[in-house]
Formats: sequence, C-alpha cells, structure tokens
Amino acid sequence: MSTYLIVVLIYFGLITLISLLTRKVASRSAADYLVAGRNLGVIACAVVVASEWLGGMSTIGVSEKSFVSGTMQPILYNISTAIGMIIIGFTVAKHYRKNNVHTVSEMLENLFGPRARAISAIAFLFAYIVLAFVQLQTASAVISAMFGLDWFYSVLIASLVITLYTYFGGMHALAITGIIHVIVMFLGIGVAAWIGVSDVGGFAVLKESMVSQGSPENLYNPFSGGLSYAWSLILGGVLGGMAGQASIQPIFAARTAPIAKKAAIFSAFIIAPFGIMVALLGLVAKTGKYFNITDATSPLWDAATNSINPKMVLPTLMTSPEFIHPVLGGIALSGILAAILSTVGPVNFAVVTIATKDIYHGIINKTAVDKKIISTARKLVIIVNLVTIPLAYYSTGAILSMAYISYGIRAIGAIVIMMGIYKRGWISTDGVRWAFVGGTIAVLVNIIAKISGWWKVEDTYIAVGAAIVFVIIGNMYAKAKQKNLIKKSFGIKIFPKKDIS
Repeated sequence: MSTYLIVVLIYFGLITLISLLTRKVASRSAADYLVAGRNLGVIACAVVVASEWLGGMSTIGVSEKSFVSGTMQPILYNISTAIGMIIIGFTVAKHYRKNNVHTVSEMLENLFGPRARAISAIAFLFAYIVLAFVQLQTASAVISAMFGLDWFYSVLIASLVITLYTYFGGMHALAITGIIHVIVMFLGIGVAAWIGVSDVGGFAVLKESMVSQGSPENLYNPFSGGLSYAWSLILGGVLGGMAGQASIQPIFAARTAPIAKKAAIFSAFIIAPFGIMVALLGLVAKTGKYFNITDATSPLWDAATNSINPKMVLPTLMTSPEFIHPVLGGIALSGILAAILSTVGPVNFAVVTIATKDIYHGIINKTAVDKKIISTARKLVIIVNLVTIPLAYYSTGAILSMAYISYGIRAIGAIVIMMGIYKRGWISTDGVRWAFVGGTIAVLVNIIAKISGWWKVEDTYIAVGAAIVFVIIGNMYAKAKQKNLIKKSFGIKIFPKKDIS
C-alpha cells in the first residue's frame, strides 16, 4: 500500500471517528441535528460556509483551467464567490438568522405564505438532488484516478464516507469536519504551493516559463478575460449563494444575527486565497519540470481520448516524488479530497434538510415531534445517498449538463428573496410561484439549446431574466384575479328574495 493511500485512509478514518462522537449532541433536538442547535460562533460558521464553497471546482477545476490557460484568470471563480459572500453578509444573512429558519423555502413561507414554500421546496429539492449526484461523481472521479480503483467502488467509497458522518452527527458533524477539512486543505495545498513557486525560481521565473509557452504578459491578472465574463461570474456568485441551501445552512446555525453577518463576510477571506494556491500549482505543473505534459508518455495522458487530461494535474503533481515528499503529498491529497467531500456532504445534507423540514414536516406531518423529525432525517440521509449512487454511476455528459439547473433555480430564489425582504410590494405570492415554475422551465430550455447548439447564453442571465419576467406576469395574474374577485363580490345579493330598499 502506498504512502499516499495510507495518509488519506488515516485522515478519513479520524474524520469518521470524530463524526461518531457528535451523535449524542446532535440527537437532542431537530434544531441540533439540522442546524447545530443554532450555536456556531463566527469562526466556526465562517469556516463551514467556506468549506462548502471550496469543492471540486475550487480545487480540481481551478488548477485544470489554470494549467490549460497558463494564467491566473481561473481564480476569478473564488474571487466572485468571495464577493458574493460579502454581499450576502451585508444583506440577507441577518434576516435568515433572525427568522430562525431551517431552509430557504421556510424563509419564503415567512415572506409569502405556505404556497410559496411548497413550490419553492419542490424546485430546490430537484435542484439539489441533481447537484448531489454531480458532486458525488466529481469526488468519485478523483478517488478513482488517484488510487486506480474501479469506478463503481470509487462511487461507493465516496458515498459511504459522506453517509457515515452526516447520518450520525448531522450539521454538528458537518461543522466539525468542515473545520478540519479547511485546516488540512490550507496546510497541504499551502505547503505545496510554497514549495512549487520556490522550486521553480519564484514568480518572475514562473512568469517567464508561462510566457514562453504562449501565456499573455498579464497572466497574473484575474480580470484578463474581460469585465463581461467577470461580471457573469460575480453575479453567479452572489445569486448562487443567496438562496443556496447548502452554502447558507451554516448561517442558519449561527448563534446570533450579528454573528451570521460577520461569518458570511469572514468566509470570503478563506475562499479567495485558496483559489490562488491551486491556480499557482496548475502553473507550476505546466512548467513541465516535474513530469512530461505533452505526449503519450505523460502521466496525464488519457488513452480513451488520446489527449492530455488536465483534470488530473493537481493529483498527479501531489503524487510526484520529484515535487513533494510522499507524506506531504498524502496530506495535500487529503486536502484535495477534503475540499471535494466538504462540498458533497453539505449538498447531500441540503437535500435531507429540504425533504425533512419542507416536505415531511411542512406538508406531510406538520405535528411531528423532534424525535420523529430526527429519525426521518437520518433515514433520508441513507435514502438520498442510495438515490445518488446509481445516478452518479450511470450518468452521462448530457445529464451532467443538467447540473446547471441547480444554479439557475438558486438564482431565481435569490431574486425572490431579495424582493421579499427589501421590496415586498413589488412581488405577490403568485409572482413567486410563476417565477419558480417559469424560470425553471426557461433554464431547462436554455440547457437544451446549448447542448443542441442553437445558442449560447449564460444560465445565470437566463435565470435572472426569466425570474423577473415571470414575477411581472405573476403579479399581473394576481391583480386580474383580485379584480375578478372584487367584481364578483359586488354582484352578490345578501338577501336575494327581499326588497331591502
């Protein structure tokens, strides 16, 4: 057994053990299980929020894009997310915590009534089930490539780890493991980035190497891709987090509203630096100093496509003894897997929370006691993972494109939430329902159009535009319905057979 695998197994063994220790405190009440008893302080809350954002895209994705482009432009993903969390801190964070909600749909019920909660819960549940199996597939792909495991067993291992620590500890386990994950991520990736930049001769030498391979002179400028591209990412970062159950559930768990605000803002200063480190490692790998990156003899070579697979740049670099000692490499690999699993866990638990509070407790059994709610939530942890395993195993590229619907639905939710909090008179309950139904359909149509090559428009723009249009249509429908009701009321005779003149 390799040193890398031993370090990774020890790490996740400790994570699972620590999660088991949280079972007792998580079982005290539904609030303890779902939102950690609303007792998270600033640091804990901020770290857990950040750990959800620092997933596959912030590690494998950013290093891959940095390697391909030869620039630091991909860190804009982390920067946009960080900006989004700062804006969330100054806007909706305190309102979520003041309302003592468990889900985004519960917040919508407080603003617009139970009908808005029902339709939004169904939309969010669908969005997060799709996102859950996509995230599980990302984790499985990395495990499979890192350790040469069969795809099926990689899916099972990833799912088993997530199921264990969410089943026993709920949000408490996610909070504790999230903190540990972030520490390991920064330790492993941070040390690797420092070694890499130092070993190639510093930033100036690294720049020279990239420019000689065709990179632009301003390769360290994250905004080199243009302001339009930057704006679409920032808009997505703001709207994606504002109504994203997984990313803001820790905010529901904050001790107070001021702590929720501070934690959201502080999380930005954890999210942004991590992107810089993994992007630098992508550039370090591109120098070709540690392994061949050009032909079939490269460890990145994918025989199925007869090309270099840039997705494996970061894991390959961490398992290169010429670059880093196997123990440090193992810690860095643990950090990569921790980053991915720290996103998969909260996403799965978001599905569990929505299904438990909005569907089961909100619609099916409104009188359920805490013990029954916790029991249902734990059963749903297992059910959700059993559902996502076959989806992750059998899904195709076309189905994976459906993951974008999650971001679209979250953007719709963000528009509705902001209107409900700050401009309540601008939106009716019918406007909310029309926005979710019409907006979701619009995003689906846009995904199909992009796959078919009809047009290419960012899903965020479609979701925001459709949400606003359907809010207006829904408001018009509500006013017409109200006028019709008033008209009918004037035609009612209180004493139809008597002359009361």
